[in-house]
Amino acid sequence: MTVILALDTSTPACSVALNIDGVVLEDFRMAPRLHNDLILPMVDQVLEQAGLTLSDLDAIAFGCGPGSFTGLRISAGVVQGLAFGADLPVVPVSTLAALSLEGFQKTGRNNWLAALDARMGEIYMGGYSVNKIEGRYEIEALIAECVVKPELLSSFSTQFEGVGSGWCYADVLTQLLPNAPEHILTDLAPRAACIAELALLQFNRGNTVSAYDAVPTYLRDEISWEKQAPRIGKR
Repeated sequence: MTVILALDTSTPACSVALNIDGVVLEDFRMAPRLHNDLILPMVDQVLEQAGLTLSDLDAIAFGCGPGSFTGLRISAGVVQGLAFGADLPVVPVSTLAALSLEGFQKTGRNNWLAALDARMGEIYMGGYSVNKIEGRYEIEALIAECVVKPELLSSFSTQFEGVGSGWCYADVLTQLLPNAPEHILTDLAPRAACIAELALLQFNRGNTVSAYDAVPTYLRDEISWEKQAPRIGKR
């Protein structure tokens, strides 16, 4: 049995999930600016619901970004602390990949242009193809993740559906596609349940990092992450 704990605080949503050999338990809440207060109690609650402790886990996963600078720091700090304390490997999972998986789960469509609003007229963007083969999800990156002003993008040769808050620029993004997308899911946020699903795939392939290397992906060059000892709780 493989058990993975996943968490995400990359957007105004805050979520924690357990993947127990493909069976997922999740606590998902829209909680702007409350992540630091909620995340550890939510971890405790999900573990208690499953009758497990940290020592029962095989790995911890987190939405490594892109996303909110503060939110990514919170989740990375918590994951580092938990993983150090329990001597567990970590699986960083792209928030844009998680959004693409959620779009696939809701509609069955395979190709997704995932975008999060990065403010300052920019979006975090990546393109993914998602499939489910023999009960396991498979995901392939079609467009490298980047931060960009939508109006500077060139046309895409692949047809995509749209997911994420970055599709507030749907008027621009739609014009870049071969055909208008059938689905534009602007109200979805990265979920720990999807992160847990993708983390199980990566864990089975041996794609893990140490707690020390569990750091966010910001995409913006001017933002850097200084590796440091984990700090849990309010700063």
